Amino acid sequence: MRTVVGAVPQEVKDGFKYDEIPWQRFPHFYGPGEEIPGRLATLASQDAEAARRALGELWENLHHQGSTIAVAALAVPFLLRIATTGAPRLRASTLRLVAEIARCQHFGDGRREGLLQVAEDPEDAEGTTMCPVDWTIQAARAAITADLHLLFPFPEVRSATAFVLATATGEMPRISSALHSRLAVEDDPAVRVSLILAIAQLAREDQDEHAPAWARALWSDAAQPLETRVGAALAWLCLVDDPVPDELRTLLTDPCTDQLNELFQQVPWLPPVDYHGSGLRRCIHEMLTPDVPWNSA
Repeated sequence: MRTVVGAVPQEVKDGFKYDEIPWQRFPHFYGPGEEIPGRLATLASQDAEAARRALGELWENLHHQGSTIAVAALAVPFLLRIATTGAPRLRASTLRLVAEIARCQHFGDGRREGLLQVAEDPEDAEGTTMCPVDWTIQAARAAITADLHLLFPFPEVRSATAFVLATATGEMPRISSALHSRLAVEDDPAVRVSLILAIAQLAREDQDEHAPAWARALWSDAAQPLETRVGAALAWLCLVDDPVPDELRTLLTDPCTDQLNELFQQVPWLPPVDYHGSGLRRCIHEMLTPDVPWNSA
């Protein structure tokens, strides 16, 4: 899959030349891969209702129950282009689908080790395709990296864009710099948190030794907005193995922090942890008390 996706010519991607892609070699979760280009074309159409249905079908076909499948990586270059030109109301969800394809199965994982994890276990295989999941994720991430020009400058759907950028495998200094620059001027609270988690995810992948100090400076700064401090606290916990400082535990267990649950559901990383609206609450629980099952909280 990595070879197949990497070999797709630029003119095929830009020209939406679906017939030059070997869809037939890779089935989706519910049927043959040949069905995918038709749904992509409908998503890119001017029929808003048909496009909405097509996007829902693509989520089911390519990322069912938190898992991705080989043919999804072939769809990534086209999904990115549709997100920049298609129906504005569907752009954020389309970009989130791209990012989910490029991440490991993580449903319900709000642990320090899991929230920002990207790579899959190399030994996991994908059903009838027998294509290792990690190969598919690598292919999708490489496709995103090859098309970074579609994501700069930041489009209006900034949280979803940050979610996608955080899965890139190359040009990390450039991406991180862009995320930091956007964070410095961003006035939307949910987007600020998304930018912080995207910066941390890239740093985790790139083993950036400076990132933990940056995150700690943010969460320990009482002058920062509460959502910024809480987002930075989650980032810091994912970046280090250090014991939880009392100051941080106090911040995350403060009743005011609990009131941020609804806001944090707008941050793409959190709904998969708990789509009922308690993503932040569950993350805090699993990060601070990993040995206590969530159901007993």
